[in-house]
Amino acid sequence: MLIMVIERFKDTAAIRARMLEQGRMMPEGVRYVDSWIEEAGVSAPGPRCFQLMEAESPAALQPWIDRWSDLMEFELRPVLQSKDFWAVYERR
Repeated sequence: MLIMVIERFKDTAAIRARMLEQGRMMPEGVRYVDSWIEEAGVSAPGPRCFQLMEAESPAALQPWIDRWSDLMEFELRPVLQSKDFWAVYERR
């Protein structure tokens, strides 16, 4: 399943430092696909990062969230690729 993770940074400098030191710290069975950070986040406090992950379920991301929750707030949204959405839509 694809999961869009929306992160709101609490401490951008600390996030960058931890990322450089420890990497993403992804749990087994979770695959990072790609990420985007809103452009306004360069100068604004608390930018948002949008990360696309692949995992069996949103619960599989919990160990990763636990490792970062002191520095970020998380929102998880299961998503479908457009082609998959329309295929499901047409069957209904």
